[in-house]
Amino acid sequence: MEENKSLHQQLLEAGVHFGHLKKKWNSKMLPYIFAEKNGIHIIDLNKTIDGLQESAAALKAIAKSGKKIMFVATKKQAKEIVAEAAASVNMPFVTERWLGGMLTNFQTIRKSVKKMQSIQKMLEDGTMDSVTKKERLTLTRSKDKMEKVLGGIAQMGRVPAALFIVDISHEHIALAEAKRLGIATFAMVDTNSDPSKVDFAVPSNDDATKSIAIITNYMTAAIMEGLQERTQAKENGEEETDMEETRSRGLEMNEEDDQKERRGGAGRGRQGTGGAAGARQGSGGGSRPGGAGRGPGSGGGNRPGGAGRGPGGGGTRPGGSR
Repeated sequence: MEENKSLHQQLLEAGVHFGHLKKKWNSKMLPYIFAEKNGIHIIDLNKTIDGLQESAAALKAIAKSGKKIMFVATKKQAKEIVAEAAASVNMPFVTERWLGGMLTNFQTIRKSVKKMQSIQKMLEDGTMDSVTKKERLTLTRSKDKMEKVLGGIAQMGRVPAALFIVDISHEHIALAEAKRLGIATFAMVDTNSDPSKVDFAVPSNDDATKSIAIITNYMTAAIMEGLQERTQAKENGEEETDMEETRSRGLEMNEEDDQKERRGGAGRGRQGTGGAAGARQGSGGGSRPGGAGRGPGSGGGNRPGGAGRGPGGGGTRPGGSR
């Protein structure tokens, strides 16, 4: 409760509770309006805290999973705040102008980003020294113009998993593209906007600089926690993997030793049986009448007319040997 009271006091001091004039309100914001004072709607800060905590938990989970969250705020009073907050957690951001198709036609946008990066590389490695001064100036201006609009998404290789928007009425194109692609949306929603258009709405004043700063920094802190937990999980996973590898290697070595011992015992057994086999091979001829010894050193058969089949055997049959 003390934490909530402290947050409640901070939101109150930042003017998060001030909405728009009554005549500009959106009727769907009725559940989030606390009262009306001097023709201005007052936002219920308890609802703001609920929306903040719910949104922060979802953003933390997204960041922990390793996905990107794009910050969108092209209003003059929000540009610097949002750009600094997004850069602090290494997330993409758009603070100058939202290009139509930045999400729905992302492949074309990536081509423009690559062109900007190639010009930057040419200027740095001295490739542009061979061209004329006019061409170099033209390319430099083109690069600066693209960097102003696309600089915040230069490192974004794919469509983000979520968007954090300041003022959905002002950023309606970005919101529409996110909805079309099924991207999760988080937003500061004032009394003149429709909260049902976003997945996670934070009812708050989206015009005051202090209000934008406190909400954005709260979201950024949640994203930072998610990134830190992801790093710790990776480190713990690597340690467990190393231990498992060590165990598996030990088991493999033990198995190899066992196999060697079994092979050695089998070899000794075969050597011991060799004498018996040799004895059988060197034994005399068969004793059955009419049979012949088949061993290499056997004598001749004792059956009349039979011949020994071994190399040293002689036949006793009259008429010669075979």
